[in-house]
Amino acid sequence: MIIDCHGHYTTSPPALNDYRKRQIAALENPALPPLTPDFHITDDEIRESLEKNQLRMQRERGVDLTIFSPMAGAMAHHVGSETTSQHWTRASNDLIHRAVALYPGQLAGVCQLPQSPGVSPANCIAELERCVLELGFVGCNLNPDPSDGYWTDPPLTARHWYPLYEKLVELDVPAMVHVSCSCNPNFHHTGAHYLNGDTTAFMQFLMSDLFKDFPTLRFVIPHGGGAVPYHWGRYRGLAQQLNRPPLEDMMKNVFFDTCVYHRPGIELLLEVVPPDNVLFASEIIGAVKGIDPRTGYHYDDTKRYIDAVDWLDVQRREKLFSGNALRVYPRLAAHMARHASANRSLA
Repeated sequence: MIIDCHGHYTTSPPALNDYRKRQIAALENPALPPLTPDFHITDDEIRESLEKNQLRMQRERGVDLTIFSPMAGAMAHHVGSETTSQHWTRASNDLIHRAVALYPGQLAGVCQLPQSPGVSPANCIAELERCVLELGFVGCNLNPDPSDGYWTDPPLTARHWYPLYEKLVELDVPAMVHVSCSCNPNFHHTGAHYLNGDTTAFMQFLMSDLFKDFPTLRFVIPHGGGAVPYHWGRYRGLAQQLNRPPLEDMMKNVFFDTCVYHRPGIELLLEVVPPDNVLFASEIIGAVKGIDPRTGYHYDDTKRYIDAVDWLDVQRREKLFSGNALRVYPRLAAHMARHASANRSLA
């Protein structure tokens, strides 16, 4: 079983993005009420958008199931008001739910949250509950910087975030720490802001006692953990220097994915980070879509890099490709079981 823990609906039907453009345009006239989701997308449009793209690439690369969420760069939590974010989030999550309902054997849902700069994360709880308890989602994406590039909210370890963490623990779902777009011209969104966000979140966790307060809270840090694996010795040394617990203690709650787009980087990740803490992912179809002229294969075909690592034993591969994902996303097993039961009923 090959589970990709990091996929986004980057090929959604045009009506979704058209609604977003009209929603943003309406913000220019304060006299207009917030534009609620008013678009219509057919099941056939969803099928066409996925079968020619996401699902085709999953089949070609040998991926059985993708943990699937709205397009991260489009979350854009800085746009408009809290109401703007709520409308956009609900529309995006509902579309993920419909995609998963059409392809439950190939997709499992993860939601975005209706975050806004300076607004308490407690306001995200209702949407998180709706997505997990009503729509069957298995996790959420959490933006550590709702200002989208200016970091105006408190660190992830501040009590500002605790109401949301309490709900994550209660529901037993993890959060993937995932920034969105960057409004700051100093930081390219996928080349700098994403990796900066990953690295920043890890250091925030290292310096805090967050996991004493929430021993079962789980975070997935994407994109291979940003700069962390490459500087593993630095973080081990900083933990020691700052009288913090060893990294191994924190890694009971923090996990990385394999969205690293060259084989040497993948090997470094797998050599440095403990075997229980790496989940397979590719982020198809995501930030890097091109073909590497040195290999003739897509940069984001991460399974190919892992398959070429000959020192990984069978047990380690099983953890990497499915075991760790099923442990970090415990609701995923129930999702898979429901799909299997439905298939048996139809047989």
